[in-house]
Amino acid sequence: MRYSLYFIFCLCSLNVLAQSYEPIGTVNPNNYVPAQKNIATSKNGMVTTQHFLATAVGEKILNNGGNAYDAAIAIGFTLAVVLPRAGNIGGGGFMVMHDASLDAEFSIDYREKAPAKAFKSMYLNSQGKLNNKKLSTFGYLASGVPGTVAGLWEVHSRFGSLEWSSLLEDAIFYAENGFKITPYLSDMLIKYESKLSFYPDTKKIFQKYNSNIKNQKLIQKDLARTLRLIAKHGRDGFYKGSVAQNISTQMELNGGLISKEDLSNYQPIWRDPLKSSYRDTEIITMGPPSSGGVHIIQMLNILEDYDLSQYKHNSSEYINLLTETMKYAYADRSKYLGDPDYYEVPVSNIISKDYAKKINKNINIGTVTPSSEIYPGTFIDNEGDETTHFSVVDKHGNAISSTYTLNSTFGSGVVIKDTGILMNNEMDDFAAAPGVANQFGLLGAKANEIAPGKRPLSSMTPTIVMKNGKLFFTTGSPGGSRIITAVLQSIINIIDFDMNLEKANRAKRIHHQWQPDLLQIESSINPELKSQLLKLKYNIKIINPATCLQTIMYKDNMYYGYGDFRRPDAFASGEIYD
Repeated sequence: MRYSLYFIFCLCSLNVLAQSYEPIGTVNPNNYVPAQKNIATSKNGMVTTQHFLATAVGEKILNNGGNAYDAAIAIGFTLAVVLPRAGNIGGGGFMVMHDASLDAEFSIDYREKAPAKAFKSMYLNSQGKLNNKKLSTFGYLASGVPGTVAGLWEVHSRFGSLEWSSLLEDAIFYAENGFKITPYLSDMLIKYESKLSFYPDTKKIFQKYNSNIKNQKLIQKDLARTLRLIAKHGRDGFYKGSVAQNISTQMELNGGLISKEDLSNYQPIWRDPLKSSYRDTEIITMGPPSSGGVHIIQMLNILEDYDLSQYKHNSSEYINLLTETMKYAYADRSKYLGDPDYYEVPVSNIISKDYAKKINKNINIGTVTPSSEIYPGTFIDNEGDETTHFSVVDKHGNAISSTYTLNSTFGSGVVIKDTGILMNNEMDDFAAAPGVANQFGLLGAKANEIAPGKRPLSSMTPTIVMKNGKLFFTTGSPGGSRIITAVLQSIINIIDFDMNLEKANRAKRIHHQWQPDLLQIESSINPELKSQLLKLKYNIKIINPATCLQTIMYKDNMYYGYGDFRRPDAFASGEIYD
């Protein structure tokens, strides 16, 4: 590639970026040099991803005459190579799009599906309790039918402009020839050594290094061959032929459920995006089986009744209001959210501004309602921590906000023999049993129980915000259950507090998901604020950052991009020419 990346490794320290915002003390315990130095600016478009190589690939596609859809597809395949902890062809996700020529928005659901042989009690013993929690998170039985390749193929069929095969060239190159392991990736491979060593086909790819791992290349030749088949045959290169045969054979040999029929029958779904207003903006986001969009709108509806700018950002009053708002949203999530093709999700009720006003009657700044006293709302009628997000905007104004995932870091830990495909553990996102939390502590009910062909509930929240009929910004994040609240705070930081992208990303984030009744705060808390929150009787838990916003803003005829420093390889750039 003709992009010079030397500067990425010669960037300033986090201290330069701190400005007036409270630093996040433990976000960078290993002294990573973040790829993002400054806010990126451009007149011709912008790309932001969790890995600088994927960002450069997106730029290359745009400079070769491709549109935002082409760039997003190329980025998706590249991240499957250079960001193996989350990027994938063995998982699935969602994409929200604004098409400038049509002046319309679209969204596609390429979420994984439960195999045809899946059943409601597959992870339970004879007493109806979890037999072995790890069965839904680790190994072959944890995987749903992947949707990423089919989803990207579908987007290309509808909106792509360049040849399909050209969009996989860089991903194939990096898989075949390798790429230098960054300090951050090195530490991830070391941290997850046990998971990545259990299965021989996983170990031979991700655990073949000596102690000097940071100076080596990650080479994935089996994955390169798989990508060549996809480049040549489109979706059939994954869902039919030798790749599909290998997946089904290995599943059968190792107790998994995915069959050749599951793969050949998989179809992504075009769904109407959810739309709502917040102040003077329009929120465009993903509907079910993503829960993120529904509850982003719900929480913004609640907060719209307050002048947030009157509060000091991340003051005790502000945190109090956000926390109580989050509790009510996650309580509703536990009961009502699931795959709309299998369960009548009461979307219109949950996102109605009248419903928000009812909730607001129960929220009083200066008081705290214990989670045990908050219940899912009632209506008159019904109607992995490891994910990655990327955003792309081209010179025509087409905007992409896409989030896809393996669920946990490195998914199920299973690499399919002879394919290089790292599989998801998305079956854990179903409600295995009432009242039993998944790996992110999230509860579910009948709406999200396991059923053949059903899509599990997700927290992924790809979002586009419009203002005066024009793109304002795109945003999204990884982070499991924390995705929704991270995106919420991104929106508030920009709209209510008028922050630029650097400040909006750097600001410390909080999280509360109703159950468990814990107020989670990133990395550290000053003693005075802690004392104030403890007086309100919050149970406080300090957490390591798990989210990584990838945001593009359009303002004054310029595009601005920023790769969240919480993932040091994240990078935004707009070196796109006329």
